[in-house]
This record gives sequence, C-alpha cells and structure tokens, in this order.
Amino acid sequence: MRHIISILMENEAGALSRVAGLFSARGYNIESLTVAPTEDTSLSRMTLVTRGNEEIIEQITKQLNKLIDVVKLIDLADISHVERELMLVKVKTTLNNREEIKRLADIFRGKIIDVTNNSYMIEMTGSSEKLDAFVESLNDENIIETVRSGPTSMSRGEHGLHL
Repeated sequence: MRHIISILMENEAGALSRVAGLFSARGYNIESLTVAPTEDTSLSRMTLVTRGNEEIIEQITKQLNKLIDVVKLIDLADISHVERELMLVKVKTTLNNREEIKRLADIFRGKIIDVTNNSYMIEMTGSSEKLDAFVESLNDENIIETVRSGPTSMSRGEHGLHL
C-alpha cells in the first residue's frame, strides 16, 4: 500500500542524508521526496512517499522517530488529507496541433507558461492520477520532457504537523 509520511525535522546539514540512509540500509524504496523549510526556519518539512505493508510502514516510522533530526512525523495514509503534485511538461507543437494541445491543457486546468515556435511548456497541479491522465492524453511523440515534484500533502481540518 502507498503511504505518504510527513516529517517535521531539524533544518540541519545532513538530515536528509540520514533519512535516505535509513531507507537505503534497510532496502526500502522512496518513490518521491520533497523537502523545504517551514514558517519556522529552524525546521523543515519532508514529504516522503513509499510503499509497504503495515509491518514495514510501522518499522519505517519507528526507525524515523529514532533519528535525532526528526521532531515529529505522521503517516497521512491513516487520516483524511489533501495531496497535490506539480508537473511541468514540455511538448512539441506544430501549426496542426497547437490548438489541440492548448485545449487539452485547458481541460485539465493546466497553464501554458512558456511558448516557443515549436513547443509549449505546461504547468499543472493536482492529484498524481490527474497528471498521469494528462500525460496519457498527449501523443508520446510530442512529449519532449516531463518534470514532476512528487506528491506533497497536508492533513485536513484544524490539526496539523507542528510543535
């Protein structure tokens, strides 16, 4: 099962390396990873996506909690949450397909953020499934490059991951 683990950690050199090392040493895979400072510059929030059964996820969270840099963590798979992912996709355009690609971007609520004579760069946010569906709707031959952030997520309501 897919799990999104949100981690509040000290904003210190080597903290990311220690988390990645924990996964590597135990043979666990990280599907995506995003890290950025929070409103408190001494803390960073890491959003980590991994897969595993309940025993594996329990082991991962126990090991993460033992790391000195980790202040607090939560497995968002267990609670109601909102998740979004950012994607930039660059597509080849011709006089024949420019309007079609623009319509597709509009349908998926994407935004064309760069235009050249032969390409569009489209910015899109949403669920991973939405982004996958957009990519699948494009002709593979037209895709030049795709960059995705991986999911980032927060719990719903007034509760949050804070001190």
